[in-house]
Amino acid sequence: MEPDLFTAAAEERQEKDPAGSPLAVRMRPRTLDEVVGQQHLLKPGSPLRRLVGEATGGPAGPSSVILWGPPGTGKTTLAYVVSKATNKRFVELSAITAGVKEVRAVIEGARRATGGYGKETVLFLDEIHRFSKAQQDSLLPAVENRWVTLIAATTENPYFSVISPLLSRSLLLTLEPLTDDDLRGLLRRALGDDRGLKGAVTLPEDTEDHLLRIAGGDARRALTALEAAAGAALDKGEAEVSLTTLEETVDRAAVKYDRDGDQHYDVASALIKSIRGSDVDAALHYLARMIEAGEDPRFIARRLMISASEDIGLADPQALPIAVAAAQAVAMIGFPEAALTLSHATIALALAPKSNAATMAIGAAMEDVRKGLAGSVPPHLRDGHYKGAAKLGHAQGYVYPHDLPEGIAEQQYAPDALKDREYYAPTRHGAEARYADAVEWTRAHLGRKRS
Repeated sequence: MEPDLFTAAAEERQEKDPAGSPLAVRMRPRTLDEVVGQQHLLKPGSPLRRLVGEATGGPAGPSSVILWGPPGTGKTTLAYVVSKATNKRFVELSAITAGVKEVRAVIEGARRATGGYGKETVLFLDEIHRFSKAQQDSLLPAVENRWVTLIAATTENPYFSVISPLLSRSLLLTLEPLTDDDLRGLLRRALGDDRGLKGAVTLPEDTEDHLLRIAGGDARRALTALEAAAGAALDKGEAEVSLTTLEETVDRAAVKYDRDGDQHYDVASALIKSIRGSDVDAALHYLARMIEAGEDPRFIARRLMISASEDIGLADPQALPIAVAAAQAVAMIGFPEAALTLSHATIALALAPKSNAATMAIGAAMEDVRKGLAGSVPPHLRDGHYKGAAKLGHAQGYVYPHDLPEGIAEQQYAPDALKDREYYAPTRHGAEARYADAVEWTRAHLGRKRS
C-alpha cells in the first residue's frame, strides 16, 4: 500500500531530524552516483538509470527488473534512490506482510493514475521469494501491460524462487558482494559526512580492517558496527575508535588473518592438511578462523573440492559430490548460513577414508607424456567413420566389448610404448577396495603382463 499519513509524517520528521535515524539509514545514497559498488549496473543507459528518468528511450520504456544479491549489497538502497529520483509514482511493498489483496490494490491504483493523469507507477517489492506462485501470478498482467514497472528484490536464486513468466518479463540484475575497497570508502565517508558522524571520531587502520572483516561485504552491517563502536568510544571520552573498543562493542575478537598475506595461505593449508590427517576437530578450528576472518566462502569451498579428489578419491566416491554440492549451496546462500554447509562438508571429508591414488595416477601419466612417451594411437582404435578410413586400416579389427559375455575385450588400447604401463594403484581403504578388485580383474582380462 502507499504510505499513510502517519508513515508520511514519520518520514518527514526523519528528513528534518536525521540524527535520530540509524547511521545506515542516514548514509543511504541520494543519487545513483553515490551508490557504493555495483558499477556494472550503473552504466549510462542501464535499466536503473532509465528508471530514474536519465533516458527517455522514446517508445522503448524502462523495463521491470529483479535485483538478486546477498544481504547488504544495496538492493533496497537502489530502490530508495529510484524512489527519490524518479518523477513517477513510487509504491513499496514487502512480501513478508503483503498479499494478493495489497498487490491488486496497487495495480488498480496504478491503472487509475495512468488513465487519470498519465502518472506511471514504480512498484518496489522486497523479498519477492517469499511470495507464493499464486501471489507472483497476480503481478503478471500489470508487468506485461506495463501498468507498473516492477523492481523486485531477492536474496535467493530467482531461477528457483521466482516463477518463469515473471522472470521472462523482467531483466535480472545480479548484485555482487561489496569489496573491501567499496566498504572502506563507505566507512570513511560516514566518518566525515554531515549526515554521518561529522568527524566526531577517527578510525585507526587496525580497527578499520576488523570492521571490514565483520562486515563480510555487507554495507548495512559495517555501518551498524561503526555506529555502535563510535558511540562506545564517545561515551568513554575517546576521539578514536580503538580495536579494543570495537571488539567489546560487537563482542567479536579480531582474528589475526590477512586475506592477502601469509595467514590466508597458512590457515588454508592447515585446513586441508587437517582434513588429510583425519583430524576433524583441527579442521573445524581452521575453518572457523577463516569464516570469522571474513574469508570468501567460495575460496573455502574450492579448497574442499580439491581435497575431495586429491586426498580421498575413490576411497569415498561421495566425497567429491558432497564438496561440489557444498560449493553450489555456498554460492546460492552466502554467509552466515554458508558456515553450516562448509562445516557439513569439512566434517564429511575429514572423517572419510583417504586415498591419493587418483592424484598419483594422473601425475604419473602426465609425467610420461612430458617425457615424450606417447606414440601413435593403435590403428584399430582410430576413427573409422570417414571415407577412406578402411583403406588406411583405421578401426579394422576393433572388438566391440559389449558383444562379449563379460563385456571386456582383450585388445591393446595404449600406444605401443605404454602398453604395459600401470598408473592407477588403488588402496584398500574404504570403498576403493572394490576398485582395487575391479582393476586387478580387468587388467588380467586385458592380457596385461604383471609388472
